[in-house]
Amino acid sequence: MSKIWKKLLLAILILACLFNVVSKLVKRYPLKTELESAAQYLEENKQNKTIN
Repeated sequence: MSKIWKKLLLAILILACLFNVVSKLVKRYPLKTELESAAQYLEENKQNKTIN
């Protein structure tokens, strides 16, 4: 009985990991969007430092 539970939990763990990886690949933002948001953040941060 315990062997069945171990195998079942291992299968659930593997499925959860695969689901996590696939969802991260699907929701991945394009590189251009990431670079634009990083540049915007840096520019805003620079402006805030010059104001203070």
